[in-house]
This record gives sequence, structure tokens and C-alpha cells, in this order.
Amino acid sequence: MEKPGRSYNNHNQLWFAILISFILLLLCFHYSYTFRSPNNNVFTFSLNNNTDSCNGRYVYIQNLPFRFNQFLLQNCHILTRGTDKSNMCPYMKNLGLGPEIKNQNFNGVLLSNTWYATNQFLLEVIFHNKMKNYECLTNDSSLASAIFVPSYIGLDISRFLWVSNLTVRDSSGFELVEWLVKKPEWKRMWGRDHFLVSGRISWDFRRQFDDLAYWGSKFRFLPESMNMSMLAVEASSWNNDYAIPYPTSFHPSMDGEIYQWQSKIRHQKREFLFTFTGAPRPENEESIRGKIIEQCRGSSFCKFIDCSYGGEKCDDPVNVMKVFENSVFSLQPSGDSYTRRSIFDSILAGCIPVFFHPGTAYSQYKWHLPKTRTKYSVYIPVKDVKEWNVDIEKVLLRIPEKDVIAMREEVIKLIPKIVYADPRGKLDNFEDAFDLALKGILERIENVRETMRKGKDPSVGFADEDHYKYTFSDN
Repeated sequence: MEKPGRSYNNHNQLWFAILISFILLLLCFHYSYTFRSPNNNVFTFSLNNNTDSCNGRYVYIQNLPFRFNQFLLQNCHILTRGTDKSNMCPYMKNLGLGPEIKNQNFNGVLLSNTWYATNQFLLEVIFHNKMKNYECLTNDSSLASAIFVPSYIGLDISRFLWVSNLTVRDSSGFELVEWLVKKPEWKRMWGRDHFLVSGRISWDFRRQFDDLAYWGSKFRFLPESMNMSMLAVEASSWNNDYAIPYPTSFHPSMDGEIYQWQSKIRHQKREFLFTFTGAPRPENEESIRGKIIEQCRGSSFCKFIDCSYGGEKCDDPVNVMKVFENSVFSLQPSGDSYTRRSIFDSILAGCIPVFFHPGTAYSQYKWHLPKTRTKYSVYIPVKDVKEWNVDIEKVLLRIPEKDVIAMREEVIKLIPKIVYADPRGKLDNFEDAFDLALKGILERIENVRETMRKGKDPSVGFADEDHYKYTFSDN
């Protein structure tokens, strides 16, 4: 016989269980959960994006065929350093950072085990490896604010830039967009939310005419490619190219290594007022390098490092940093193109850059360098040097010491923003060049998305479905 009160107790337990279930359901609606698998894939359950720290920051990495990236790493012997025919294989080590520089080679110039012989063309590999460890990756492309296309297009085009067959030069670019436009992710915004990275300047992909007299491939003039954004070490004047810093040889893996390096160069004694590290460009009539070298050689305040073929070892990070650490200012004229890796090597050494053309930095690295250029640099217009209206030494000597100290401090503060931290480490108190680049491209894509929501055309080369059907006919 059932004891009195048992039915009543069971009834209370049932209602208590219902109440707990209801509370848990409310919590599910209020919170968002993100799970990371061991291979860094991210799975997201979100019923209220207001509490999701990754809201607006999710990135989906497009799973490209082997030939667009890993093939190039595994066949690095076919890649060369341009006119220097030595292959790129040694630079593939350490996730694209290159061979580690050992302590015994520091000679008091470098600190800690965070220095590598990094090749500038490996930026796309470094960026990809950084992207793999990004905190807001997702396997659900419908949640993504941006689609990353991990094509090593700069390494790929380097094989064909000197090839006379234009079809060969252009083939990989055609193959990439042909593959992308068939994916469901593309049709959401017709590629406007896609971005890729190049370790070469964007002009290498903007051949305007099918004529051997013109350089590069025409990848960035394909309408499909024009819908995407490109991050490159140097941007063109087109509004879907964005400049991000050249990689230096310093890749810190923790905050303390940055603080330590900043402290070292802040107290560095500097023997020379200014320095120029580079080679003359006698074949380029527009270049002012010859006059800059002449002024430098004629000054007891200047140190000239000749980077002509067979000259001093300008690709040795220890040699490069030693020169910049001993100089107050560094002269940064245009090179083969507007920009130079030397800009970032000099900033890394606490050396104040002197620019001669706005396209060398001011109109390029808008996410990474201060808007007020006088805070961290000196500007001497090209024409003033060309027409011999300016003596560089006198210009620099006239700058008050207090202004020099303020500029140097601003340069030292820039260091975390212009270096790519080791993909295997983690910075807690700093945003590095990767973080700022990703933040910038996410904002750019969101602006395009908002413009499209309003029914406007943010046109930079919009290609619709009819164009794809016409361009990529099945045959």
C-alpha cells in the first residue's frame, strides 16, 4: 500500500525538474558556445550573438586544392628569389619564418631566440599559418564575416614573371577564380567577402595589356579577382588592394620579448646621424638614389651600405640591424617600386625613416602607421633632391633634439604593429601586423556588406553570375 504523501512528493519533484529544464533552456538562448577541435577547426552554437566575442569576426578558410598552396611548399626547389637563382627551400622552415638565427651569431646586435632569416616573399605562408591559429575561425561559412583564400599566389607567379608566354603567366590566376566561383561561399556576395594575401607587390598582378613589354600577370584585372580584396606588401591605387608590412626577421612569441627589444634600442647609442642601405638605380632615370648615395658618401655623418650585387651582405639580418641600430635616421627612397622592406627593418631598430615620396609609406600602410606622419618620420620631397635644392644632412641637423627623441619614441611604439609574431606563440598585450591587417580587412568587408544592404553598388569591378557563365564555359 502506497504511503501517504508519496504522490505529493513525486509531483513536487516533477515540477522542480521542469523548472530546472526551463532555466537551462533560457541560458541556452542567452549564451553562445564555441568549441575548438584539436585540429583548430571551430564549431559554433549561437542563439544570441550579443554575447559572442567573435560576432563580426568569424573567418572561414577556403579549403583550396593542393596545387594552389601546399604544392609550392613541397616543391620549393622550383621557386627562386627572382634574378637570384638560389631556391627558396631554406626559407620554408619554421612555418615560413625561415632558418633561426642562433645566439652565437647575435654579436650583441640581436636579443633572444626570436630572430629568423625571413624572406619577404614568404608573407603569404606566414599569414596563412597565423590564420590557422586565429581565435575566431569557423567551419560554418554562413557564420563567417570574411572568407580567407589561402592561395600562395605570389610564390606561384614568381615562377613565371620572366616567362614570355603570357598564357602561362596568367594560367594559375584563371584557375583560382574558376575554382572559387563554383563554391557556394562565392555566391553569397560574389566574392566581395573574400580576401587573399601576397608577399609580392600588387602591381605584379596588374598587367594592363597583353604585350611582352608589360610586366606581370593580369590576375587582378579579372572581374572575379577584382571583387576580392588583396593584402600585399605594396598596394596599387585600386581600392581593393591594401598594403600590410613586409615581414622583418623579428618574430616574438610573447610580450616580454617585445618589451626587452624595445628597452634595448631605446638606450642604444647611435654613432651616425643617418644611413642609406641600398643600391643605385642608374637604369631608372626617375630614381634619386644616385644623388642620395652621393650626398651620403660626402657626409661624415652618414653611413652607406652598398647592396649592389657582390656588395655587402644586405640580406643578413645581423648586418642590417647593426647599421640601423647605430643610426638616428634612415633614408628610404623608392626602390624597384614605391616601397621597401628596409622601412620596417629600420623602424624595428628604432631608426627614424626619412621618406621622399608619399607612396613609399604614407599612402600605403594606413592600418599600421600613424596618420600624422611628422610623429614618426621626416619627409623631403623628391623634387627637392632631384633639383639639388636640399642638403639632407642640413635638414636633419636642423631638427631639434627634443623632436628627435619624440619621433624615436613613436617609432619604438610602432614595433609590435609592424612585426608578425611567431604563429606558435601568443601576444597578450599587443596587436601585431597580422592582427591589425585582419581587423582592417574585416572592417572593409563589413562596409561593403552594409553598402550592398542599402542597395548601392560599391563597384570596383563587380562580376555577376552571367559573367561567370560567359567566362567559364564548359568545354
